[in-house]
Amino acid sequence: MNEIEKYYQSLMQDVVAMQASSEEGDTQEQTFTRIAVDMLAEAGETENADIAYDEKDTGRKGQHKINAYAVSENYETVDLFISIFDFSETIPTIAKTDIDRATTRITNFFKKAVEKDYVNEVAESSPIFEFAHTLANFQELKENLVRVNAIILTNGEYRGDFPPSAIISGYNIFYRIIDINYLYKISEHSRIPIELDFENFEGEKFEIPCLSANTSNPDYKAYIAIIPGTCLAKLYERYGARLLEQNVRSFLQFTGKINRGIRDTIRNEPHMFLAFNNGIAATADHIELDETGHFVTKISNLQIVNGGQTTASIYNTAKKDKASISDIFVQVKFSIIDKPDQYSEIVSRISRYANTQNKVNDADFSANNPALIALEKLSRYILAPVTAQNNLQTCWFFERARGQYKTLRSREGRTKSMESAFDRKYPKNQMFSKVELAKYINAYQEIYEGKKMVIGPHIVVRGNEKNYAQFIANNLPDNLKRIDNVFFEDTVAKSILFKNADKRYGKKPDSIGEMKQVVVPYTLSLLNKITDNKLNLYKIWKNQQVSPQLSDFIFDLMKQVNQFILDTYAGQHYIEKAKREECWELVKNYLWSYNVNEIESDLIDEKNPPKRNVNIDISEEELAQNREIVKSIPHALWYEIGKWGKDSGFFDINLSSV
Repeated sequence: MNEIEKYYQSLMQDVVAMQASSEEGDTQEQTFTRIAVDMLAEAGETENADIAYDEKDTGRKGQHKINAYAVSENYETVDLFISIFDFSETIPTIAKTDIDRATTRITNFFKKAVEKDYVNEVAESSPIFEFAHTLANFQELKENLVRVNAIILTNGEYRGDFPPSAIISGYNIFYRIIDINYLYKISEHSRIPIELDFENFEGEKFEIPCLSANTSNPDYKAYIAIIPGTCLAKLYERYGARLLEQNVRSFLQFTGKINRGIRDTIRNEPHMFLAFNNGIAATADHIELDETGHFVTKISNLQIVNGGQTTASIYNTAKKDKASISDIFVQVKFSIIDKPDQYSEIVSRISRYANTQNKVNDADFSANNPALIALEKLSRYILAPVTAQNNLQTCWFFERARGQYKTLRSREGRTKSMESAFDRKYPKNQMFSKVELAKYINAYQEIYEGKKMVIGPHIVVRGNEKNYAQFIANNLPDNLKRIDNVFFEDTVAKSILFKNADKRYGKKPDSIGEMKQVVVPYTLSLLNKITDNKLNLYKIWKNQQVSPQLSDFIFDLMKQVNQFILDTYAGQHYIEKAKREECWELVKNYLWSYNVNEIESDLIDEKNPPKRNVNIDISEEELAQNREIVKSIPHALWYEIGKWGKDSGFFDINLSSV
């Protein structure tokens, strides 16, 4: 069995396990869709994705199907997902007829939705209604939409060509196929390189003259090139933010906003653009030149690390102002990283130094943020309390970098028994990522910088990338002494609180409504305001659950918040309104119906506050020494120690169960 086959077997096991534990009532196909879309999101290839299945007129000419969708924060990109799923023991082979059928169905959905007629056929309770309403009626999306990615997801293997791009209802639609081979690649690597052939890029040939800097540096090669504006615009049209170095995508301006100076130069003095513009800095891991050595023909893993606004402005000036960009040329400095093991680290440093004119701190390059590293360490050894529901002590696993959980499980689970031991200590449902961390914490409490609100539930509604950027900038302690066991325990309590509210909101058709992503963070922030920040998070941590009284209180509040937003913005785009601070101001200042005495036992008693012991931090060397001492004591002796402690009463229930 090769590595792809092993990965397939593991993926199918995950599908079965996730479906069994799903709170959403998913089919296996939708469970697979969730897994695949989450992987693409972690690799930076989609954002703000929602799972929403809809299928109509199967077998007829106008048949359509969709499994998920995503709308980028700046409304430039819409991703449509359709799944081809076949649960079998071996990797299924996907035929071209299957791809053609999926292409037709997903294209029909977009055409129906964007031309307005379909939204009138969909019930407001349908999971696809909000998206159909957005495509049909939301003017900001219509004005900014650059690309529609129709992505065919499959657990099988496809060896044919991609369907050609098309123009549907005036919009560019690009087709991609994400099969088992692609999923395996992004499970092993942080991202899949964009491969560009300038001899035939989307049917056109572009000449890109360049000069090589003859350096003897073993880490990278440098080239200076001149790229036509038409080529740069086409790159932007096809790939958008996927071109921007992933670690800083959230922090740098790579949007459709047109820089006035760039626009004026393009419209009035295009021949002077090369002289007036500072150019672009980019990285790649491979470059090919023609036989003369003076023209770029192919480049792999192109990432723009500085010049995103220049790129977007050239495209949008041509698109919106109908300006000619045939005389526009842009200087590009290519840094080609030769060492694969150092690629990510060097690119991040180039990104940092190339953007010194932007307000980008070291902490923004968050994979190596010291506070997140400290939180990760705490998550590996702080044991959750034993409860009546669980007599085993477990850990809440913080995954600072993508794939850590899987890597550690593989390393420590060399045998079935060791794998089971790992799963008992680190249950999959107690693993949380960076973006989830940001969501749980930002949803809990407002943060102000002077008089300006920088954190609130409306920020959470804006989507993972936007919310995470605000979290790193404004809500992650920069003092490492504050990242202690109390901070960690409170973080887990906020996670439990968020998950409970999410579950109580419900799943279709028995949910409160269609605005879970709005109502849950809004209600939790409102709860904090109502209780004057006196919710007893330590009680939630100790019990590893929310009390029935508090859960019911949150449920009743969510129903009110849901109806309030519906009534306030009747006939308008609820989700978009909820992304604005004005919406949150209306919610928090409204007179709600509640009795705070119902949750008195869940609030901190100021006369007798919970006693929190802060663990004293010890060095890695001391931790290693302590581990060796513990390992040196025979199992039989540990058993006798535990028995003595339990019988004598000297060990509490936590210690006697370790």
